Amino acid sequence: MKSLNDLKIQLFADGADKAGILELYAKSYIKGLTTNPSLMKKAGVKDYEAFAREILQTVTAKPISLEVFSDEFDEMRRQAAKIRSWGGNVYVKIPITNSRGESALPLVKELAAEGVKLNITALLTVKQVAGTAAALNPNVPAVVSVFAGRLADTGADPIPTMLASAGLLEDLPKAELLWASTREVYNIRQAQECGCKIITVPNDILAKFEKLVGTTAAEVSLDTVKGFLKDSTAAGFKL
Repeated sequence: MKSLNDLKIQLFADGADKAGILELYAKSYIKGLTTNPSLMKKAGVKDYEAFAREILQTVTAKPISLEVFSDEFDEMRRQAAKIRSWGGNVYVKIPITNSRGESALPLVKELAAEGVKLNITALLTVKQVAGTAAALNPNVPAVVSVFAGRLADTGADPIPTMLASAGLLEDLPKAELLWASTREVYNIRQAQECGCKIITVPNDILAKFEKLVGTTAAEVSLDTVKGFLKDSTAAGFKL
């Protein structure tokens, strides 16, 4: 990979900062957007619906995932119906379980059967992906978000899980595997090679990609040394 234009995988922006979302939406290499309640809280969002509707006044031509935030499945269903109504490009994000560990797959199956575009999120196991694949409607677009980065944080290699997940979705042409919780630029290459259709990329990783990809290791080494020299000189260090 030498530039963002060389990528076969779709880059989705992940965040809840309005200015950042709209800036990234305007970039041709950003193919979609996602957010979640934690990102919204961090960004200071107070009114979920007002925030979402305001964003959707501009974000109309690319998919955007908006997550339910109840811990009860009946309320998740109600919220899903409401969120779905906000736009044809909206995917309703459903966590794989609630906070008690109860499976959301029965709800996923119901919503998928009704034609709701879904983003099933917080998956970390092949078993969860297999269950999701069985619950989805093959005729309705869906995103399956596997948190490869969080899996790696546990000390496990996420690659076998992502390869197996891609295999499980082969018979669902409208279901796209998403590599979530990206930690480094190299994850973009890994996700692409694993057969993922989408990767969510934070702003800092995008900036690093644009700056460094296409440079050689020797160039990065020299730039690092120059940085050490600049900082030690600015600090006035003496021995």
